[in-house]
Amino acid sequence: MADSRDEPLVLGIETSCDETGVGIVHGTTLLADAVASSVDEHARFGGVVPEVASRAHLEAMVPTIDRALKEAGVSAKDLDGIAVTAGPGLAGALLVGVSAAKAYAYALGKPLYGVNHLASHICVDQLEHGPLPEPTMALLVSGGHSSLLLSADITSDVRPLGSTIDDAAGEAFDKIARVLNLGFPGGPVIDRYAREGDPAAITFPRGLTGPRDPAYDFSFSGLKTAVARWIEARRAAGEEVPVRDVAASFQEAVVDVLTRKAVRACKDEGVDHLMIGGGVAANSRLRALAQERCEAAGIRLRVPRPKLCTDNGAMVAALGAEMVARNRSASSWDLSADSSLPVTDPHVPGRTHDHDHVHEVSKENLYS
Repeated sequence: MADSRDEPLVLGIETSCDETGVGIVHGTTLLADAVASSVDEHARFGGVVPEVASRAHLEAMVPTIDRALKEAGVSAKDLDGIAVTAGPGLAGALLVGVSAAKAYAYALGKPLYGVNHLASHICVDQLEHGPLPEPTMALLVSGGHSSLLLSADITSDVRPLGSTIDDAAGEAFDKIARVLNLGFPGGPVIDRYAREGDPAAITFPRGLTGPRDPAYDFSFSGLKTAVARWIEARRAAGEEVPVRDVAASFQEAVVDVLTRKAVRACKDEGVDHLMIGGGVAANSRLRALAQERCEAAGIRLRVPRPKLCTDNGAMVAALGAEMVARNRSASSWDLSADSSLPVTDPHVPGRTHDHDHVHEVSKENLYS
């Protein structure tokens, strides 16, 4: 880690899906977290439309960066590096962020760091609870990912223990919300309705929890189908669908599996703490059940505040700051977006040394 008196000042850009996030951190201190969301533009389609997301990022990029710099009270020329999500995510959306990061890094003469979206979701917890323990056990749950990860070093060593084999938890929330006609995105609205429902009203299946099933993998496709068929059967019979009970019972099935497998992984790996990140980590029942089960197992739980769980630029800046602090190599100027970037690659390092030459040419600082 870098000396606290000389902590890196890093700007992070996140455009993996439908939110343009720009964050600025100083070491592990969050200075700015600016977000421009295009979720309303996708709501009428019932899901994220890649082309719409890309165009929204393009329009929001410069204003959001300017807003973050103003909020942080820093000048762009004072930055020690520019970090950007290089993957995984929507290819077109990622390309907008990567292109912008290259342009700013070139103009400022600063090193460029292409980082992993999933590793960033883990690293963001440092902004709230301080340096990550090593190793860190992380449960990441979002619209596209449900994963259990063990990280010995968030900048270079992230090992996947298990992941979803079909629908991720967030996708299941969106699909059930759509079947219940509750709108998009599904996570927040299901959570809200579930608070007034009975989680034990309906017994829905818990995927991959049998004795012969993979210990750390997830499957929510069967659950999604079971819930949809239950709703369809009630409607076909002319009966009213108890929306709140369905939401609560469905949500309980999801968080039961997530927390059960996460606690088991901690015990099996001898890790005495659990970090939960990703958009679904904002779910109130997941946070409550995780706390209950972690306390019973003697495991310390770390969950960032809800705003830091969803996609944001702060998490990218946090991982970028770790790259600078640990002297990881900067990315090459031929950095490209990788929609399927594996979590085992926390960042995309330089393949050549041409960035030194380019930075030398731009030292006069083209940014004003």
